[in-house]
Amino acid sequence: MDWKSEWKKLLLIIAGFLIAFYLPLGSSSFNNAIFEALYLVKWYAREHVLLCLIPAFFIAGAIGVFVSQASVMKYLGARANKILAYGVASISGTILAVCSCTVLPLFAGIYRMGAGLGPATAFLYSGPAINILAIVLTARVLGMELGIARAVGAVVFSVVIGLAMHFIFRKEEREKADAQMYMPEPEVTRPLWQNVLYFASMVAILVFANWGKPQETSGIWFLLYSSKWLITGGFAALLAIILILWFNIKWWKIALTAIPVVILSYTFAHIPMLPFAAGVIGISIITSTHKGEAGEWFESTWTFAKQILPLLFAGVIVAGFLLGRPGSEGIIPSYWISDSVGGNSLWANLFASIAGAFMYFATLTEVPILEGLLGSGMGKGPALALLLAGPALSLPNMLVIRSIMGTKKTVVFVILVVVMATISGMIYGWIF
Repeated sequence: MDWKSEWKKLLLIIAGFLIAFYLPLGSSSFNNAIFEALYLVKWYAREHVLLCLIPAFFIAGAIGVFVSQASVMKYLGARANKILAYGVASISGTILAVCSCTVLPLFAGIYRMGAGLGPATAFLYSGPAINILAIVLTARVLGMELGIARAVGAVVFSVVIGLAMHFIFRKEEREKADAQMYMPEPEVTRPLWQNVLYFASMVAILVFANWGKPQETSGIWFLLYSSKWLITGGFAALLAIILILWFNIKWWKIALTAIPVVILSYTFAHIPMLPFAAGVIGISIITSTHKGEAGEWFESTWTFAKQILPLLFAGVIVAGFLLGRPGSEGIIPSYWISDSVGGNSLWANLFASIAGAFMYFATLTEVPILEGLLGSGMGKGPALALLLAGPALSLPNMLVIRSIMGTKKTVVFVILVVVMATISGMIYGWIF
């Protein structure tokens, strides 16, 4: 008998027993934290799973099937041109208006297809952090200096973090690069422009379905917001045409899927998630029952979904229990956080970075949260530290990253983000 492993099991059993024995049921703060966890997971399911994660899973599945491993390695692999690889990875967030959880399927897709650790983690950070809408909103609500500092800091962060990850794990990256030298060139089954159009349609659906409402009621941003579902529907129609022409899916199957979507769009125009859900169900049925490439696409998509979704929901529940929803509090009193981020000390910046790294921020929600904290006395340095660490990380995000690239790499990635956010906050607070 392996007593070492048995002792671990015994300690886990004892810990579980003690937690159950001393559960503070009846305590108002504990009961409130339970409700906050359930409220947060309900809100997450309503606002993010269907519109954010499902399209991201389909994109990740498409990367796994239709993007060759050799192509990924050519542009993002360990032996790729560094300027090109980190340039592409670091500006990806200007296109993808995603949160720290929605970027995970896309990260998993390119990492498993052979992307180097450096470019892959640069993309992982930049996807949620360099969101053009969030940066513009930051500048308008919190001040131009903070908006510029966030934009510059996020771009620099993504490159520096990627390079640091590559350097720290250079031995593994060297072995990966040596193995990639012998990767044969794949056979081209479809012209590049067709694949580009195919991916562009899905990315556009993801972006416009989640287009946030601007503060102004005029201008290009509001025009795009007011037309978001019309634009989303147009790109969905383009995707349907692509599936018919290039994936050999019968036109009548697409038509049968489109009929309920159109009916729901007119009948429940005020609930756009209904036709969106009908479209997702329809495309899932069509692709899952197809014998060719479309079937492989769904199978790859399902692989990502069943790996990532349970971890995300578990992480959201724990985050809700500990920290609550925006504007509410969990088991950890909110005044602990607000009282710890005043001034520009090392502790204030470090605490803001750590708190931001573990909290869950949906896209654009970090700005009003920070506006309230700044009004309560938060220093400008800690504000920037939270802006640089918060959108790119969260507890659910960490759990999934660990399942993709392991505990050691995940810990190093989180530490790099927290340390760099802390240093950046201190410098910014000292200047301004």
